[in-house]
Amino acid sequence: MKTDGYHYERASCAWLARQGCRVLTRNYRCRVGEIDVIAASAETLLFVEVRVRTNPRFASAAASVDPRKQRRLLRTASHYLQRHYRSAQPPCRFDVIVWEPAADSGKLRPRWIRNAFWAA
Repeated sequence: MKTDGYHYERASCAWLARQGCRVLTRNYRCRVGEIDVIAASAETLLFVEVRVRTNPRFASAAASVDPRKQRRLLRTASHYLQRHYRSAQPPCRFDVIVWEPAADSGKLRPRWIRNAFWAA
């Protein structure tokens, strides 16, 4: 089954909104990378990577956010913060939304991994 990343990013935004988050932007790009979704939850700014895996024989979608990808997300988040929050920066968090097949139906379902990684 072919997955459409755009579809799952859009679905993730809708799902985050149902969880009480406010989506600020999608596909934030700069010269160092891209962040799929930037959202706000209460007073926390969320930098969210969306991953999809349909085949359980491959590594999990969460495992695909490796240290190299994490560094790119950190640099891109830093760029975003410098452009949008010059003075007081809000608390930030790096989350991953993983779309993986449900055990009972095989239908792709979201799993929200909060604090998937953090800046050292």
